[in-house]
Amino acid sequence: MRKLVWVVAALVLAGCGEGKNVEAPKPQSAAVTAPAAAAAPQWDLEVRGETPQAVSDLSGWLIEHAFVPTVIKDGSGKTRILIGPFNSQAEAEARKVQVDAALVKAKKQNVESVLVEHPLTP
Repeated sequence: MRKLVWVVAALVLAGCGEGKNVEAPKPQSAAVTAPAAAAAPQWDLEVRGETPQAVSDLSGWLIEHAFVPTVIKDGSGKTRILIGPFNSQAEAEARKVQVDAALVKAKKQNVESVLVEHPLTP
């Protein structure tokens, strides 16, 4: 039985990508992409509560409602829940409207969303 499993696995793997002509993506120069990213600020949506709430509870709720959060600790040791980054403030505003609507629908009280500039990581 074990030999049969190995044979089937080998055949499946051997057939992967058959007939496909895949070219490796060409790496872009870092000098070309870095100035464009540094020139335009990026935005995040910070979701926070007025009362202390478990980060896992709030981030879990966001994930359940199709908002992908990132949990970070800032310089002062405060834990922040961010959604983003967004390339423009308009994109962040649109997502804020969606998050606020979901918070109201779920009757989440004492939870707010605030636009913030994307924190730069050294």
